[in-house]
Amino acid sequence: MENKSDKNTEPLISVIIPTHNSAGTIEVALDSLRDQTYKNLEVVVVDDNSDDDTARVVTEYARKWDKLTYYKLPFDDPHRFNKRGRNVNAGYMARNYGLDRIHGEWITFQDADDASLRNRIKAQYELAKKYSATHLCVDWQQFKPELLGAELDTSAILRDNPDAVIGPKELVVRARRAKGIIPKLVGSWHRYLPFELKRARIFNKLFFGTVESYPGTGNSPLFKREVIGKVRFRALSERIWPSFMGRGTDRDFNFQVAETFKNSYVFYIPLYLWRQGAQNTRYINYTRYIV
Repeated sequence: MENKSDKNTEPLISVIIPTHNSAGTIEVALDSLRDQTYKNLEVVVVDDNSDDDTARVVTEYARKWDKLTYYKLPFDDPHRFNKRGRNVNAGYMARNYGLDRIHGEWITFQDADDASLRNRIKAQYELAKKYSATHLCVDWQQFKPELLGAELDTSAILRDNPDAVIGPKELVVRARRAKGIIPKLVGSWHRYLPFELKRARIFNKLFFGTVESYPGTGNSPLFKREVIGKVRFRALSERIWPSFMGRGTDRDFNFQVAETFKNSYVFYIPLYLWRQGAQNTRYINYTRYIV
């Protein structure tokens, strides 16, 4: 697959979809990528040990769309579930496995149970070019079937909402504010301490500066290929920015990129469709921007 750009083509963007038992939703996710207004894509599905019909659904889809490649993760995570039975390492191995098999100059992700508006990737790429960003996130709105195939007028959103952008300096400030004292002092050595100890009431202030989320939609950043030479997704024991409940794969990745490269942006433009029970309150009145 071509991975270079010239004056007549856009650069290849790789989309990685980690999936686990998503046979009922992944076709919608794939449809939303096939219909993107940005056409120079490769899509890599990494099946994280599904035991449902996911493999059949994706391999059949790949027969009719040559931009799609399917991989089955050849190993499993022995620490996937914590003592409370919570899946704390969902998708991080699948994402890293995909990162080693893509060809694009730019990389993004799509969850197998969500979807993207038609201009999600094109808007992210154009904003990244305009702002010379290394890493860029947009935002989410509630998944609704009637929004599939829709686009947002991003220029109008930015015109009407000049505060809809968070720049590199502010994101570095947030990353450092969210980092606990112990990781600042000992670096990666903190990984030898059990996470249950880190979140214990008498210790958690040492490991969690704040519990604020990475702004925007952290599961679908767009970033340059150079990022993966320095930043990867990490197991829970290694995360500096986990969630307080023990997940936070995306939170850790995005804060890590923001602090490492100091060239990240977030745009409050709801181009990602997340299967949530309620609408993102920031975008209750955003139907006027649908085109």
